[in-house]
Amino acid sequence: MISSAVILVGGPSRGTRFRPLSFDVPKPLFKIGGREMIYHHLQALSKIESVKDVFLVGFYEESVFKDFIHEVSVEFPMFHRIKYLREYNCLGTGGGLYHFRDQILKGHTDNVFVMHADVCCSFPLNELLQSHEEKNALVTLMATKVNKEDASNFGCLVEDPNTNRVLHYVDKPSSYLSNIISCGVYLFDASIFDEIKKAYERRIEEVEKQLRSLDDGMEDYLSLEDDVLAPLCSDSSKAIFAYNTPEFWRQIKTAGSAVPANSLYLQKAYHDGNLPSPDTEAEIIQPVFIHPSATVSRGAKIGPNVFIGAHVRVDDGARIRNSIIQEDCEVSSQAVILHSILSRNCRIGKWSRVEGSPTLPSQHSTTIMRNHVKVQAITVMGADCNVHDEVRVQNCLVLPHKEIKVGLVGEIVM
Repeated sequence: MISSAVILVGGPSRGTRFRPLSFDVPKPLFKIGGREMIYHHLQALSKIESVKDVFLVGFYEESVFKDFIHEVSVEFPMFHRIKYLREYNCLGTGGGLYHFRDQILKGHTDNVFVMHADVCCSFPLNELLQSHEEKNALVTLMATKVNKEDASNFGCLVEDPNTNRVLHYVDKPSSYLSNIISCGVYLFDASIFDEIKKAYERRIEEVEKQLRSLDDGMEDYLSLEDDVLAPLCSDSSKAIFAYNTPEFWRQIKTAGSAVPANSLYLQKAYHDGNLPSPDTEAEIIQPVFIHPSATVSRGAKIGPNVFIGAHVRVDDGARIRNSIIQEDCEVSSQAVILHSILSRNCRIGKWSRVEGSPTLPSQHSTTIMRNHVKVQAITVMGADCNVHDEVRVQNCLVLPHKEIKVGLVGEIVM
């Protein structure tokens, strides 16, 4: 059996809710749990012996992934190819697959893993593959359960509880359908491309009817979820099944959602014995990842659930918990960072506090109510921000290149 894998990475006009973090680094390459977001996908795929080719599909510039692909190609030599396929336009989650179908299926591919880039989970792909083969499925969706109030934010499905056959699928339903949702990780039989072709032809026909006088490129846009999966799930002759994972899962849509995702990846790495021990005399509460080039003073206290990037300096008495500190940041003595993200080259002054509010692992929203107003739970500092000494920043989103001289609570700083 030969498998290919596709990671849907989107493009610069997508993922706008991830700003200000995506101003400086493309969202799929933002580091979470010590590595780039899509590195975790590749690491999971490397454990599937049948996967020979991995394709990143999106509409970023070619140069964006060049260095990353070179690095992971060396680290994962079991793949014959790791290649970026650039769409000529935003083609949608199904349009990109269809456009590059010949390359994806090259080499007598039997099935194709398809994964959204902005997914954080343990990626139990061997279990997904086993379930797919046992049921001789056309499509197997990885599924999980969420709280009822969160369900409408995702693709919801109804399944036969005895066979796990998917009976109905709706992406982001307007009313409650089910609390079982698609994880954005799929395994397709190669014949799925026949179904995508049919969906593409239906799409062309619809667009020609509605937009005969317009030429806006929408005829090439195809949604994998709406245009392909939803009709297939409603067709009883098609073998569409769900594999329900009991392990952790989160979607990484907003900037703040990177913090709970970071915690989950660090906890998994620590549990599996794959988290390197920090080279510092500071007090460490695991799990913590500290880049070897970072300098953390002996009197600092770090953790749990902290990622500290390259060339970061943390001075005596600083306290960091449940946070992401990107490269080249400075955290001065006695400063406190809680439930927050510092983008690259931020400076936090002495005795200052940058803090958000804790979010539960089961909580998919990263906002809270403060004085009857919805505000950020996680504080996010854009790149090159400077928080002066003895200043408190709480539940804020701060755009890049800002000088913070006074305390802020629940604000968006433009």
